[in-house]
This record gives sequence, C-alpha cells and structure tokens, in this order.
Amino acid sequence: MGANNLQVDKNKKTVSMERIFDAPRELVWKAHTTPELIQQWWGTDDSEMVVDKMDVREGGEWRFVNKIKGQVYAFHGEFKEIVEPEKITWTFNFEPIGPGHELTETIRFEETVDGQTKISTTSHFLTIEDLEGMMSQGMESGATQSWNRLEKLLQGMKETN
Repeated sequence: MGANNLQVDKNKKTVSMERIFDAPRELVWKAHTTPELIQQWWGTDDSEMVVDKMDVREGGEWRFVNKIKGQVYAFHGEFKEIVEPEKITWTFNFEPIGPGHELTETIRFEETVDGQTKISTTSHFLTIEDLEGMMSQGMESGATQSWNRLEKLLQGMKETN
C-alpha cells in the first residue's frame, strides 16, 4: 500500500495528496463514479457507507452517508467539473459542521507509463481554521483507509476484467 504524500500549504489553504494505484485509469475512474463501487471503498475501515445521491455531471449533486459505530456522518456537494477520465472537481461539505465551511476538491487521474494510475487530490479550504479543523478530525487517516480500500477493490476489479 502506497503512501499518500500529504502536503499542507497553510498560505494557500490547501491540502494535497497523491498515490499511485496498480490499475488502469479507466478502472480507477469507474471506481470514483459508480455509486455501487464508491460504497465499497469510500470511508474508514469501521464504517458503512451509503450513496444517498450521486449525479455525476457538472451541476449534479452528491451525498454520502457514513455510519460508524452507531453514529451517522453525512457529506454532500456538487460536481463542478467533469473531464472523463482525467479530472473531477466537486464541492465538499461535512454536514455536522453546517453551512459556510465548504471546500472545493479537485481529483486528477493520470496514467503512468507502466499502466498504473496516479491520483492527485487538492482540497481548497475557505479558511485556515477549516483546514486545521479537517486535519484534526482525521482527514489524513480517513483518506489513507479509503485509498487502501480502493486499492483492494481495484485489484478485484482487475481480476474480473
């Protein structure tokens, strides 16, 4: 399992991560844009995730509900830009925090010369407090667990293709 290469830039109010996955870009894209597949990898190891809505088009809405040890955490936003299979930009809201703390995240999918896929994400926060708050709530750990789960899902997808 690869590292996420997390970088925080407090001046720009961004958090960036990247990781190379041993799968072709088309499969990695599919895992990010298919509700049934997202439910299998998005979230922490101890969570159960349900896609409430996912309209993958510019202007389309999404909402994911994560259940962890009896607690419910929901996330929602809007797809701002879709460039298949290269890039997704979406807004991201953590519902327990409430309005006014939306971040914008861009996910890039880059083919490598050896048939793997590099995912790069950049999250832009409105305030440094929002960035620090998200980091203190386990953003890095959650992303690592999600991407580890994605790696396992992609291996299974490769075997069945």
